[in-house]
Amino acid sequence: MLVHIEAVRQISGGAAMVRVRSEAGVAVALWCGAPTDVGCERHVEWTVDDDVAWGGNTRPAEFPSPALSVNGRQVVFRGRLRLTGDGGVVLDVDGSQILFDVADPPPPIAVDGTWVEISVERDSVSLYPCLL
Repeated sequence: MLVHIEAVRQISGGAAMVRVRSEAGVAVALWCGAPTDVGCERHVEWTVDDDVAWGGNTRPAEFPSPALSVNGRQVVFRGRLRLTGDGGVVLDVDGSQILFDVADPPPPIAVDGTWVEISVERDSVSLYPCLL
């Protein structure tokens, strides 16, 4: 996903928290690239350490369109959910594939291919610059 890195805030251990904007919306995440990337556009890979728990942090989406947003200290991803068959899920957010592990309760088979929202703690979301 192509994002514009809007702002950076240094946090403990030399890590940086960034605010990014894409066609899907805005998110806040840990930045795993160069600090000089602020103000630039970069293609990124999303890594999320939180697991999917159906009815907990994951639910059907009200709107069938990709989105990124911030809700307090959480990042909300809206996309199409695909069950992988090996205990994981992939969320397609505007062409970016984000892999999640699954916690109890798992998503029901009937939601495979449907639009969902997954809310995770922003500290569990990392962005890595990548070359296409």
